[in-house]
Amino acid sequence: MNEPKRRSGKPVTINDIARLAEVSKKTVSRVINNSPFVKDETRARVAAVIAEHGFTPDPQARGLAFRRSFLVGMIYDNPSPNYVVNMQQGVLDGVRGSGLELVVHPCNRNADSFLDDVRRFIVRQKLFGVVMPPSVSEDDRVVAILKEADCPYVRIASVSLDEPGCMVVTNDSRGAAEAAQHLAELGHSRVAFISGPELFRSSHERGRGFREGQAEHGLTLDPAYVRQGAYTFESGVEAARDLLAMAVPPTAIFAGNDEMAIGVMKAARDAGLDVPRDLSIVGFDDLPMASRVWPNLTTVRLPIRDMGRMAAEKLTARSRGLDPTTLVQPVVRPSLVVRESTAKPGR
Repeated sequence: MNEPKRRSGKPVTINDIARLAEVSKKTVSRVINNSPFVKDETRARVAAVIAEHGFTPDPQARGLAFRRSFLVGMIYDNPSPNYVVNMQQGVLDGVRGSGLELVVHPCNRNADSFLDDVRRFIVRQKLFGVVMPPSVSEDDRVVAILKEADCPYVRIASVSLDEPGCMVVTNDSRGAAEAAQHLAELGHSRVAFISGPELFRSSHERGRGFREGQAEHGLTLDPAYVRQGAYTFESGVEAARDLLAMAVPPTAIFAGNDEMAIGVMKAARDAGLDVPRDLSIVGFDDLPMASRVWPNLTTVRLPIRDMGRMAAEKLTARSRGLDPTTLVQPVVRPSLVVRESTAKPGR
């Protein structure tokens, strides 16, 4: 597309708009960036000149003027690579066509240098905004750093932790309750739960929801059947081996995510058990691998890619001059996907 031209053939510049509207270049910049510090009359006059001459601000120059890049950062510490890839794809969906690009920053919240690393990343990249999946999203210290840097952000978390304009809430407990109800309706009473890391709020919410779902059927989760995992395949294998070696092993295992659930499948096969005849298994997330393993995994579908897109769209709303708090709030509804890894107890 050709740039708008002046009569001389040269592109229209911000200086031209300022001259024609009889305002300063700074005022034109404020109008372009939807600053509230411009009188309505002045804003209307500048906007009319911009529209008349088809002026489009140069993104690089605009970024330099406001000491801000056109990069959206994604700061994450999730150990599941499939989760991270799905989230990245969602963020890319959300920024497509906006002129914004994605840059990712993996980190470790347990590291002594965690906060310093995050601060350096935000300052060095001069980020337009940040998307934070769990569990970074749950850390108020990171939020304080972002506010100090005047950097917009959106948090993705299992419960609401901030203003609506800064949140995508995933309601993990509802999905976990559905998993518990499914196993109870199949007739399972000896059910084990493999939680995620202690640091993740989602781990607690999924455990809480599972217990609530069992309670609706008059069941309780025996502490002897609870193990803590790390949201990794290996931790699922280890926890399941421990559970299956019990004198009275569970007939079903609910794992806090799909990575661990597939680890449970391996442990079951290593023990000579048939899934689901000898052991029913339920995961959480519905990652692509859930429908590719055999038997196909029954799991709670969390629309991870959609969650990333929703968060990114809240940031791109800012780039269009919209107030994200005025947008219709996205609703994330986890739902159980029943496949071949669950059945009535056979032992």
